[in-house]
This record gives sequence, C-alpha cells and structure tokens, in this order.
Amino acid sequence: MPTPPPRIAVIGGGPAGLTFARVLQRHGLPVTVHERDRDPVDRAQGGSLDLHRDSGQVALTAAGLLDEFFAASRPEGQALRLLDRAGTVLLDAPADPDDRFKPEIDRGELRALLLGSLEPGTVEWDRRLRAAVPLGDGRHRLDFTDGRSTTCDLLVGADGARSAVRPLLSDAEPAHSGVVFVDVVLTDVDRAHPELAELIGHGMTFALDEGKGLLAQRNSGGVIRVHAAFRAPSDWGRDLDRGALRAVLLEMFADFGPVLRDVLHRGEGPFDVRAITALPVGHRWRHRPGVTLLGDAAHLMSPFAGQGANLAMLDAAELAERIAAGGPLDEAVAAYEERMFPRSAEAAARAATGIEDCIGPGGPAHAFAHFQAMTAGNPQRT
Repeated sequence: MPTPPPRIAVIGGGPAGLTFARVLQRHGLPVTVHERDRDPVDRAQGGSLDLHRDSGQVALTAAGLLDEFFAASRPEGQALRLLDRAGTVLLDAPADPDDRFKPEIDRGELRALLLGSLEPGTVEWDRRLRAAVPLGDGRHRLDFTDGRSTTCDLLVGADGARSAVRPLLSDAEPAHSGVVFVDVVLTDVDRAHPELAELIGHGMTFALDEGKGLLAQRNSGGVIRVHAAFRAPSDWGRDLDRGALRAVLLEMFADFGPVLRDVLHRGEGPFDVRAITALPVGHRWRHRPGVTLLGDAAHLMSPFAGQGANLAMLDAAELAERIAAGGPLDEAVAAYEERMFPRSAEAAARAATGIEDCIGPGGPAHAFAHFQAMTAGNPQRT
C-alpha cells in the first residue's frame, strides 16, 4: 500500500505559516494551520512590508503568487528619506514606479492574498496552543486552550516572537534591544494633512536625533503609520493612557521641527507601546525530529534590516519544497535548518547594527551611512 502523507501541523497563520501551507498544497500535500485569531479580520495586521527580490519574492514565486503580488504592491513605497530633527532632508532616494526590487504591500493585503490561495478549511481559527506533548518518533500531540487536541508527524512553529513551540527546541528568550516604539496612525493624509503627506512622501521617512526618532511609513488608502522610537526600559509607558502618552511624547520630541511634531499632535492613535526585542544573533538549536521553527519564532530581530517577513517567507518556501521533494521527512527538516541558520544570523547581525545606527548616540550621521549602504547600487536591482 502507498505510504500516507505526513500529518503536518503549523502553529501561526502569519506570512510564514500561510506561505508554507500554500507551497505544500501546490505540491499536493495536506497541511493544517492553527491560528489564534478568531477569524481573518479579528485584529488589524499592522503596517507595510517590502518584499525583496532575493527572498520574499522567491517565496511568492514558489507559491505561484508573484503576479498577484505585483498587481497589489506599491513600487513607489520603496522611496526612502532621512531627515534631521529640524526636518532638513539629508538623504532622498525616490523609487522608480517600475522598480520591482522590493515593492511594498500592506500586511493585511498580503495575508488576504495568501489566505485566498489556500484550500477551504486549511486554517483552523481560534486555536491557541496550550501544550505540545512529544509522543516519540517525532510525533506530537497538540493540546489547545479550547479543550481540543490533535496529533501530527511534523510540528512547525510559525508563531512569532512569543512562540509556544520554541521551548521544545531552545531555551532562548527574546531580549529587549533598549528601544521602545510608540505607534501612531494618521488617516486621509492627502486631504487632511497635506503638508505631512508631502514631507513623508510615498515610502519611508526617518527623522532622527541622538537616541530617538520619528519613523514614518506610507501605507495604502491614505494612511501614514509613525513609530516614535527612543531608548527606554521595556516596561516604559505601561501605566500611561493615550492622552498622557501624547503629552510625554510631545515633550520628548520638543526639539523636533514643528511639522514633524504635528505627527504627534494630529495622530489618531492607537499610541500602542512596544518594546523592540530580538533573539540572540546566531540563534540555533540541535535538530530534533518532528519539530522546527519558521520566521520570528526562529530568528526574531529588530526591523532595522527590513528582513523579518522576507526571511520568514523564504524559510517557509524552502522547508515546504524540501518536504515535497520526497525522501525522509526528518532529513528534509534538518537540511532546511542547516541552510536557514547562517542566513538568519547574517541578517540578525545587520539588524542589531541598524538599530544602534538609527536609534543610538551617533544620531543622523550614523544613520546616513547605514542608509547610504542600503540604497547603494545592487547588482540585483535592475
């Protein structure tokens, strides 16, 4: 009798978990994704992502979704500006509207694209993992908080920074980088805030001083998302309400130009506070049959290398294609891990340097060198 396909369970329905499922299904292999959200619109998905030609787009090609991505993406979102605290432009790198090197797409649009490509019933919603119990021979029993359980031959943790799967493989915990973000959103910016829309442009704008900055990103639909970034303890702002947070930020950025401060004056919310954390650079684990990690669960890093979602999706596509190629399941997983470890270590090192360059004592001078390197000629950018 033919050997039945392995029972593969994914924890987490973000870009990594959904890409993994899509590529497996393109090869005719079954997979189930367990996602803690109650439904696809349970919560906002956040800002915009740039998907790189040599990583995120490679994954979308494996998923058969590259053309759909280009149709939904914003090439103009690749534009980059660096300002000092007064708003003086230090670096301006506009984007060619035909440039496909790393176009932007809103996280929600990317998730919808991936979800729409999956077979009905692939994602089981409102499933929060309570425990993963080893059963031997690489199999695990998955117990969920709603009382349901299932078993699998391969458990894939694609469940982000606070992964519930990671402890099966590693004792590592994300550590605070020393930087805190407060998230602010402005809507209908071209009509309601035209001067801010003009200043920030179509892509990403960094207005920096020593140890702090305003990081603004254009999203689709007339939305600008801003991160007020500064060095602070991980529990900073925990007891402050929205009004108090706005007042504290206006004082903190009092030496910034008036147009830049308008971002904080006019911001509509949510004023969410996030400590930026990262796993140790070079995080890896000893291979264990029947379980592995993708994306932030494996190599959480600061956003200052622009690689988080790209590496997550590349991880997913490579693991899926190795499994689909046939042969022992355990060998496919081990081969994926050995290729992923050095790649993610290199990106994590760049991210650690980037956050220090941008939100460190060097101020705009260090950031200028960092962004010049990012925007320098790239042989793949044609």
